[in-house]
Amino acid sequence: MLRRGCLTREVRLPHHLAVSFDVPLRVGEDEEVSSRIAVIAIDAVEPRLVAAFWCAVLAWQVVDEDADVVSIAPPDRSWPAIDVLAVPEGKVVKNRLHLDLRADGLATADELDRLLALGARRTDVGQGPDSSWVVLADPEGNEFCLLSRSVQEV
Repeated sequence: MLRRGCLTREVRLPHHLAVSFDVPLRVGEDEEVSSRIAVIAIDAVEPRLVAAFWCAVLAWQVVDEDADVVSIAPPDRSWPAIDVLAVPEGKVVKNRLHLDLRADGLATADELDRLLALGARRTDVGQGPDSSWVVLADPEGNEFCLLSRSVQEV
């Protein structure tokens, strides 16, 4: 099963890593989860600029800051947070991991306008003209997508 918004290519996992997408994953009270995503890390030459962009996009706030990292999170500090890490070099190739966003409370077209006004820019990573999502980049070029259906439409 391939998620809408992903490139359509088949990925074969080793047998011991096989996951069935036909059965919902459930964790009962007596079952343990081995890992949870706590923080998504984004590299940036100017971490304050990138953190401010993502705070505006997500309506999050800065929760910690030092010379090398700016941590942002939702107002309730739920997980995952985002750490924007200072690095000496700018981005030069396409991200291997990116965020997919859905409009929440606005029509997708209005959310696209809002993201562009905040400093996002359209970018081409080979998605093609018939894609149902829009590929954007933050102020330092880190790609993310705005999916075609809003939270309310899913």
